[in-house]
Amino acid sequence: MNEQHIKIISAGLNIEVRQVRSTILLFKQAATIPFVARYRKEMTGGLDEQVLTAIRDMKEKLEAMDKRRETILNTLREIVQLTPGLEKQIEEASTLAELEDIYLPYKPKRKTRASIARNRGLEPLAKIIMGQHREDVENAAEKFVNPEKEIATIDDALAGARDIIAEWVSENRIIRDRLRRLFNRQATMRSKVIKGKEDDAGKYRNYFDFEELLRKAPSHRILAMLRGENEGLLSVKIAPPETPALEILDKMFIKSDGKAGDQVWAAIKDAYKRLLLPTLETELRHQSKEKADEEAIHVFAENLRQLLMASPLGQQNVLAIDPGFRTGCKLVCLDKQGKLLHNETIYPHPPLNEVKQSINKIEHLVSAYKIEAIAIGNGTAGRETERLVKYMRFDKDVIAVVVNESGASVYSTSSVAREEFPDYDVTVRGSVSIGRRLMDPLAELVKIDPKSIGVGQYQHDVNQNHLAKSLADTVSSCVNAVGVELNTASKQLLSFVSGIGPVLAQNIIDYRNHNGAFPSLESIKSVARFGPKAFEQAAGFLRVRKSENPLDQSAVHPESYHILQKMAKSLSVKVDDLMNGEQLRKKININDFVNDKAGLPTLKDIMEELAKPGRDPREKFGVFQFTEGINTLKDLQEGMELPGIVTNITAFGAFVDVGVHQDGLVHKSKIRKAFVHDPAEHLKLNQRIKVKVESIDQDRKRIQFTMIGVEQPRYA
Repeated sequence: MNEQHIKIISAGLNIEVRQVRSTILLFKQAATIPFVARYRKEMTGGLDEQVLTAIRDMKEKLEAMDKRRETILNTLREIVQLTPGLEKQIEEASTLAELEDIYLPYKPKRKTRASIARNRGLEPLAKIIMGQHREDVENAAEKFVNPEKEIATIDDALAGARDIIAEWVSENRIIRDRLRRLFNRQATMRSKVIKGKEDDAGKYRNYFDFEELLRKAPSHRILAMLRGENEGLLSVKIAPPETPALEILDKMFIKSDGKAGDQVWAAIKDAYKRLLLPTLETELRHQSKEKADEEAIHVFAENLRQLLMASPLGQQNVLAIDPGFRTGCKLVCLDKQGKLLHNETIYPHPPLNEVKQSINKIEHLVSAYKIEAIAIGNGTAGRETERLVKYMRFDKDVIAVVVNESGASVYSTSSVAREEFPDYDVTVRGSVSIGRRLMDPLAELVKIDPKSIGVGQYQHDVNQNHLAKSLADTVSSCVNAVGVELNTASKQLLSFVSGIGPVLAQNIIDYRNHNGAFPSLESIKSVARFGPKAFEQAAGFLRVRKSENPLDQSAVHPESYHILQKMAKSLSVKVDDLMNGEQLRKKININDFVNDKAGLPTLKDIMEELAKPGRDPREKFGVFQFTEGINTLKDLQEGMELPGIVTNITAFGAFVDVGVHQDGLVHKSKIRKAFVHDPAEHLKLNQRIKVKVESIDQDRKRIQFTMIGVEQPRYA
């Protein structure tokens, strides 16, 4: 365990050294973040998942830097350039940029103008000029004229010497550091449209001639300009004003106002424009892109979290409809466990307009399969199908809910869907996904690549490895926060449970298929390769609703069952009496049950869990309705106030669906000013709000909304 890393992480996150050390120790023992956050609070001092993730990520970055440090040291040893002083500098370097600056003069180089000049013997002349003690530089240069070495004139000699001086300047650590600080403070990001690409670059119109101080540029603008550049539509430059940069070089290197000084001045201008500017621009591009990626990934992850944690309808019989015009509306009937019972197609919309037959068919299916809810996809013909269903009158209460179908088509063609429904086509699979999303969004959405769900910002432009890692963390966090029923969960859902993964998940499914339902949590130990470590990490997040042990329904970890047995024994009652009896629990003084493994944080969690064993942390389900008669862009008018659902949140605002097949934008300023009395207010994905139509662009299919002056519904 690297103590220096621990101290750096501790200082960086402003937490105690012991907390970092204990967390890293748990990670080395293969403990997962959800497990550590929930069941090892005594060891970490109660660190939450966000801080634990930050510790892991910082540790990985520090280890990567150490790996690079060791590579540099080994290279310098091989080329016999490593001195004790240089080794000390490398060992003490605290940033990757500092490390690379130290290594730069020794780094093996390809053929450069400076290396060519050195090979021609011009380094002594470069030293004479750089010293600026002699002003007769032409006389000094004349001695190096040698046509055989392609130095035909004095100017050739001086040019070669300047190339060497330019490389010295560009490799100077102090200069690079000072210029780097200037770039960070004063660099602007400038974009221009590529000549002749104006028509193709219409969506980048705002960036045709744009300039902004880079340190103040929001992530979405940085990513937009870089995307335009990657598409060959914009040119993008990042640089500070040239004058202050050259002034830094002047103060550092110019010691004479004579001819030697003129030669050095020419060399340092060349060094800046040809070597330093491109290098530092690339470095700053990388840094700003990395920061913009981080913010965009954070937005995506938070949106995904809110989508996964959306309110579930629960176990009800569902009729799901995937709407369409020409191809018809695909219907599927699902039982309370999401099992497919029936499927067929109706054609209530143009061109066939079989309205009456479609109504009769839906009414028959609702009755035959005891349907309690109807899920309607929000794609093509979604609003029209919703109107049709809400026009119908059933002989019992049946709710109709519009469901976001983003990614359903991806699921329907996936190997997961083919494995689950090998005998059905993609339309049936997509409809099943829509219905199951209503019943339990989390259980269904884990089957789809999060990048296909449609809640990201510039998701294809950011670092894909970092994005995948963040989204996997988010899915894992949500799955473990809710808990998973061992006897009904899919392989995909089980694979995100702490300590399980795809291989063990498949083993669980195979065991369940062969042996039937697990009678208890303890019985999962019979699954192939499900050893003590896997049980420790997973057991607290698994549920067995009909277990022989009532605690298996809860989030109490089996390692703590004995504590509850002692509590029950102290009151001469059974554990299930304790679970069902609030007054009994009030008689317990948890301080009496503290031991070396379970402190007050764990005991408090246990008592809270007993009050609501196996509770679902997601909000209660509620039905939402769009405004009747507002179905297309043409139905909108400026000034209209409409109910809507937040479908996506970005760094510049939120997109809202008001039921016209085109989401509109509420700019962040129109959100912030709407909550002037409560500046902490912020929108969440799937939140129900009310907006006012500010402007409509029919040609570009763009809607601008505002929340300013609009009274929000109570459920917002």
